[in-house]
Amino acid sequence: MKYLAKFITMIVALGAVMLPGQASAEKVMRVGSWLPPKHTMNKDVLPTWGKWISEATEGRVTLKIEYPGGHPKAMLGNVQDGVFDAAWTFHGYFPGRFKLTKIVELPGLGAGAEAASVAHWRINKKYLHKAGEHKGVILGALFTHGPGQIHLREPIASLKEMDGKKIRIGGGVQTDIANRMGVKGVAAPGSKVYEILSQGVADGVFMPMGEKRTLRLKEVAPFTMKFPTGMYLGSFGVFLNKDFLDSLSAQDRTAVLSVSGEKLSALAGRYWGEDVKVGEADAKASGNTIMEAPASVLKEFEALTEDMEGEWLKSVKDRNVDAKKALMELREIARSYE
Repeated sequence: MKYLAKFITMIVALGAVMLPGQASAEKVMRVGSWLPPKHTMNKDVLPTWGKWISEATEGRVTLKIEYPGGHPKAMLGNVQDGVFDAAWTFHGYFPGRFKLTKIVELPGLGAGAEAASVAHWRINKKYLHKAGEHKGVILGALFTHGPGQIHLREPIASLKEMDGKKIRIGGGVQTDIANRMGVKGVAAPGSKVYEILSQGVADGVFMPMGEKRTLRLKEVAPFTMKFPTGMYLGSFGVFLNKDFLDSLSAQDRTAVLSVSGEKLSALAGRYWGEDVKVGEADAKASGNTIMEAPASVLKEFEALTEDMEGEWLKSVKDRNVDAKKALMELREIARSYE
């Protein structure tokens, strides 16, 4: 009888573990990442998201950052194939697939990364998602980096001097700007920028100011031409694997998504925006030259990019969304955001 009682107790305990709704217990969400651990995305954004997820699911789902995540171009496919449960990357690495995301990158938005990121999410939800550019993954957030600037090995005084220079280009709107400047584009992921600059493969790079510190641009590109609100912004996404989300209980799936979306978009934009200030201060302390773009350069840039909006609108006609209205509302949201 004693052994029978123990057996029954064991069966009851096992049954409790297997109760419906408990399938997602102790789930680890593996997030692939591709920039250095000290980068704000890995140091601040993803850990905070992980804290939110753990709190929202009462510890049943936790987040683990996995390095190295591989080439940023592989991130989307890795999430779709289940190599990672989630990942993040730059939309510009996928020319042709992501046309609508360039809406937030266009010059002249005049807003910081947090405001732009929130506007990006809201406009996608209202207008752009119906085009299906993110088909195959669950979109967890949309955000931008800080204002994109020109970082060079040698100083310039005008944009005419950019003609013929070898510049690392990541994709998106910065490619359009580079083409108009007449630069020779050098393709390389962000994680390889230090290497190609130190070896002289490239003369410079278009990136936000935060990368002066996190990617050590201060060592290999000590001159920066700084535009007041940047030349452009860069569009990024956080992507989740559908099968992973479906493996969670309905309660935990809802909880994970509740701390994603606009909330995660704002968080990422806020940290990337703050990273700009940290990067600039660090670059100056390291002896870098940060040159505020003079009126003559701003005039050059305005003339260089004046019809870019119209070109983008033409390029997304096949997406069957009201891109013009979406762009107008995005600017209204970003510029009025507090």
